[in-house]
Amino acid sequence: MNNAIDLTFGLTDEEITERFTKAVELVNKKKKAMGVPLPKYNTETKEAYLEYSDGRKEKVCRSENQR
Repeated sequence: MNNAIDLTFGLTDEEITERFTKAVELVNKKKKAMGVPLPKYNTETKEAYLEYSDGRKEKVCRSENQR
C-alpha cells in the first residue's frame, strides 16, 4: 500500500525502543522525585515489591505458583 499511514513516523524499531525506554526512565525519575513508590518484580524470588525513593523495599505479594 503506497498510501498507508506510517504510524512509526519513519522511525526504526531500534529508535522506537530507545524512545520508549527513555520515556519509562523519565516517568520513574518523576515518580521517585514525587516520593511515589515504584512497582518492581524479582524474577529470581518471584516476588513483587514496591521500591521507595529512600531505597526501602516493601513486599507486595508472592506468586502462588512458586515452589
